[in-house]
Amino acid sequence: MDRYNIIENKNNREIVLLKSFPCFWGKCSFCDYIEDNSLNEDKINKLNYEILNKITGKYKRLEVINSGSCFELPKKTLEKIKSIIYEKNIKILFLESHWAYKDKLEEMKSYFGIPIIFKIGVETFDYNFRNKVLNKNATFKDYNDVLRYFQSVCIMIGIKGQTKEMIQNDMDIILNNFEYATINIFTENTTNIKRDENLIKWFKDSYKFLNHIDKIEVLYENTDFGVGD
Repeated sequence: MDRYNIIENKNNREIVLLKSFPCFWGKCSFCDYIEDNSLNEDKINKLNYEILNKITGKYKRLEVINSGSCFELPKKTLEKIKSIIYEKNIKILFLESHWAYKDKLEEMKSYFGIPIIFKIGVETFDYNFRNKVLNKNATFKDYNDVLRYFQSVCIMIGIKGQTKEMIQNDMDIILNNFEYATINIFTENTTNIKRDENLIKWFKDSYKFLNHIDKIEVLYENTDFGVGD
């Protein structure tokens, strides 16, 4: 599995995919990504150190992702990230967090001592689809609730049961309100959630202009950031 890459097409930065403890929730209906975690802290840290040592500081911007939230990374891995930040003069850090950790984000900002762009996987702003179909356990009612805590959102496109109207609403929200967004075209996996090919084709045709908007990154494949498998 690739765990380090340099992103150079938009928002230039280095990115690492680290191992972590299990996602506290681990019940999203579309996700088998949580299989990339462990309870063996020593092995987690050993692998993460190897990956983090690849960071050069080329763009002074670093994104750290894992199979859950940044709060599920071991303490020693967080310490290593912090040391890399100072050694490589990293100026901006991108981290992911579940909605449930929203009240702990300031703690992480204080710990690292540099600006952090927090990303959240909302998948959709449609409350019922997000929580009843995708089982995200992200119970905010309005995008303004998310804006209070997060600067970047991840949206999922092309799942059976989604509608064009849902997607149009999601796109309007992110285009008009958020600093950054990642659009993930759904890739079928070991879960029972299925792709809607017609919806994906419509989206690609209707929203191809997103490829030219710097603040929005569209992942047509789930490995388009150059990490994962």
